[in-house]
Amino acid sequence: MNKETGTLQEAGEPPPALVTALRLIIVALVRLLLRFQVVYPQLLELLKSAYVQVAEREYRLQDKPQTDTRLSLLTGIHRKDIKRLRSQLGAEVEEPLAISQGVRIVARWIGEPDYQLKNGQPAPLPFKSVDGPSFESLVQEVCRQDLRPRVVLDEWLRLGIVSEDEKKRLSLNAEAFVPGKSIDEKSFFLGMNISDHLNAASHNMQEGVEPYFERCVYYDELSEASIKELSQLAKSRGMETLKVINTRASELKARDKKQGGGRHRINVGVYSFDEEVRKHGEDES
Repeated sequence: MNKETGTLQEAGEPPPALVTALRLIIVALVRLLLRFQVVYPQLLELLKSAYVQVAEREYRLQDKPQTDTRLSLLTGIHRKDIKRLRSQLGAEVEEPLAISQGVRIVARWIGEPDYQLKNGQPAPLPFKSVDGPSFESLVQEVCRQDLRPRVVLDEWLRLGIVSEDEKKRLSLNAEAFVPGKSIDEKSFFLGMNISDHLNAASHNMQEGVEPYFERCVYYDELSEASIKELSQLAKSRGMETLKVINTRASELKARDKKQGGGRHRINVGVYSFDEEVRKHGEDES
């Protein structure tokens, strides 16, 4: 299928290297699904819906309606399922307001000079202030009337995102807004981060395009102590990098807003992963 023209290309076997990569991705996905007891029929329904969504929106023919028959041809899904799934495309779940706004509040607290100490760290804030920055003003600048500052504070105190000292000043946790016990928070970041990373990697698989930045450092045959040291290094340096990008992004957003605003978004992530690798022939029982 040619996305630019909407025409079908000759069918054939996908490259073996791509199949190997897809298997790795699917194995990781199935591990997550089984952990949460999402069985194959449920995944199949989600997969069908995703095929219809992408084909419906991204593979249209110019000046021609997108028909159930054509979508069936593109996706291999039966027409009766196509009709049912197309009727459901408008009912998509938006990102949870409290989580998305919370991310923006933290980003502003970390990145805005008005809410920082001289060393660039987020400043302790009173809940209210007549002549200076406060937690209340911070939340109101981001959320307007969508979320009440007191409601946000009570929840963040419960989650440990902020702490209160004896002078009633509120300090942001250094590990702020790392998803805690809430499955809603964890699911939100899972969907956003993995889909964006996969979209970037998928884009980079194409020829003749400007690639997204996507790099990693890979080593094996390391001890548990070495893994611990490297994981801590990735955590500290990664957070430093994200704070620098956050500060600059906040400045650019303020500039762009004065010039009429923009329509683009960016997601920059840093991750690390480690596991014990069994050598060939070792008993896995």
